[in-house]
Amino acid sequence: TDIGKQVLNEYGLNITRELVHSQPAYIEHQNKLKNKKEIDNDITEDQTFELTEKQIKDWFDKQSSDLSEKLIAKLRSTDPYQFEHMMVKLLNEMGYKGTNGQSVVTQKSNDGGIDGIINQDPLGLRTVYVQVKRYSEENVVGSPEINSFFGALRRKQADRGVFITTSSFTSDAREAAKQLNIALVDGEMLTNLMIQYKVGVQVSQTYELYDIDDDFFEE
Repeated sequence: TDIGKQVLNEYGLNITRELVHSQPAYIEHQNKLKNKKEIDNDITEDQTFELTEKQIKDWFDKQSSDLSEKLIAKLRSTDPYQFEHMMVKLLNEMGYKGTNGQSVVTQKSNDGGIDGIINQDPLGLRTVYVQVKRYSEENVVGSPEINSFFGALRRKQADRGVFITTSSFTSDAREAAKQLNIALVDGEMLTNLMIQYKVGVQVSQTYELYDIDDDFFEE
């Protein structure tokens, strides 16, 4: 260093340990190391950063929120036909297929406005029709799309349907769906359901929080 060269030029072979330790730069460096060690000891001894149960919950909530954002971005970049299969699988995991029921994704062409069909019973007496829209965030679903889906349901003589989108619905669309017996799933609800039923996601780590069982000690 420049300081080292300066000391060498000034003292030559007379440089001693005491001389080095008396240099302002060396003293400043040692003080920084000492302060860091004291801070580390304080954290360990005082447990200043002990997490509360609420802080742990808030942290997990944030992880879930971050995962939802990543998941919706992934869905919006997925192949549309593959997206239809994913949504039918989600409804199956939610229990809509029923016992011994079956579900299909309609053909890409000539689907008549129906993307998926879920028969809740073996005879197909209770059927749920599904339409999905893999839309960007700004492409909001309005009432015309809901009315068009209802027209497709009437052609199937169906009385129920599920409309799923990766965007959101206008207030008019929600009002129309309420009147026409159509369940709506927007992007936020969709990612929450996928996380809840573990569709498209997997558990990377599990932590358990324990508390004293007072009833055990009262027996």
